[in-house]
Amino acid sequence: MTEKSTVKSAEKILKVLKALKGHSLSGVKSNDIAKSLKENPSQIYRALQTLVAEGFAQQLDDGSYALGNTLVSIAHAHSDEIHRAQNHLTEHVQRIAAGANQIKKDA
Repeated sequence: MTEKSTVKSAEKILKVLKALKGHSLSGVKSNDIAKSLKENPSQIYRALQTLVAEGFAQQLDDGSYALGNTLVSIAHAHSDEIHRAQNHLTEHVQRIAAGANQIKKDA
C-alpha cells in the first residue's frame, strides 16, 4: 500500500482548526492548542493567523481563538443542503405512496 502525498503545512493548519472545535464561545489560547498538539507555539500561532486571514478562525477580545464566520457559513450551507435533500426525499416518498394508494383504489 502506498502512502498518499500530503502537504505537511496544510495538515498542521487543519489540526489547529480541529483543535478549535468545542471552543466556539469561550475560545482557546494558542499556547493551549500548542500543548494539546505537542507542537511549537510559534508554528501554531502562524497556523492560527492563516486561519484568521481566511475567516476560518477569529481572535476574541481576550486573545483566545474560536471558529470563524467562514467556517460557520460553510457548516450552515451544508446543513441547508442536507435539509433540502431530506425535503426532496420526503416529497418523493409521499408521491410514491399517493400513487400506490391510487393503484389500490383503481384495482
